[in-house]
Amino acid sequence: MTVLLDTRPADRRQDGEGSVQVKMDPSVQIDTAKVFSVYGKGGIGKSTTSSNLSAAFAALGKRVLQIGCDPKHDSTFTLTKRLVPTVIDILESVDFHSEELRPEDYVYEGYNGVMCVEAGGPPAGTGCGGYVVGQTVKLLKEHHLLEDTDVVIFDVLGDVVCGGFASPLQHADRALIVSANDFDSIFAMNRIVAAIGAKSKNYNVRVAGVVANRSKDTDEIDRFNDATGLRRLAHFPDLDDIRKSRLKKSVLFEMDSTPELEAVKEEYMRLAATLWNGVEPCDAKPMKDRAIFDFLGFE
Repeated sequence: MTVLLDTRPADRRQDGEGSVQVKMDPSVQIDTAKVFSVYGKGGIGKSTTSSNLSAAFAALGKRVLQIGCDPKHDSTFTLTKRLVPTVIDILESVDFHSEELRPEDYVYEGYNGVMCVEAGGPPAGTGCGGYVVGQTVKLLKEHHLLEDTDVVIFDVLGDVVCGGFASPLQHADRALIVSANDFDSIFAMNRIVAAIGAKSKNYNVRVAGVVANRSKDTDEIDRFNDATGLRRLAHFPDLDDIRKSRLKKSVLFEMDSTPELEAVKEEYMRLAATLWNGVEPCDAKPMKDRAIFDFLGFE
């Protein structure tokens, strides 16, 4: 993988519209599974959403692989009950001689058989996250792990949509955007839609829709969706049991049952079934920053 500074006019660029593009090895593709990338504002609950969605897919009998793409490597701990070592840490331990690695060195089995990988990332302020994602997918292919997988979920760092951390979009079929019913989350979602649109010019990824999270209501999300061509796929309320699940290092399907929690579990199962059966892509048109600034809020 190389990182290229692209100074050509926008209509001549080969990958998106940004000034820095990450060009992945075309042979490193995931072509044997349904692939989803989960994006959203930092702290909005992407890892909670990803892990419980993985558990829901597993409950449907699917073979699931979740890949955390955050240097904090905290995407999968509710599935594995631990902070697993990252791919970049493991590669460093063998002086980046990937041929010395075995699958069990970096892939960990979690709840109900969900396979978990933490890609990790370069030290803060150095390197490119796209390299880490590319090396992770390359290792998984070399060890034939993707051939036995039905669903791959990339849980991606915050609302970072630079060339590096947008690289999971080059592997995904559909992108999910997690958003709360507030200004900051929707503002970030709008920019993520723009990034996905840029990648979709050269890759198969399309926006599947929006997961409303940590919100009692969805009126602002729905209004934004109507204006931009998005759709809401699921709604998870701001439920204390969800917060507690992270503290208990558990997915929701392991938690003691309450009527409210059962409704959330059912919503995750419905979302997993919807995604597995296939959703038409959204023909989303993001707003300019000033337009969405004026669009959101109260009179």
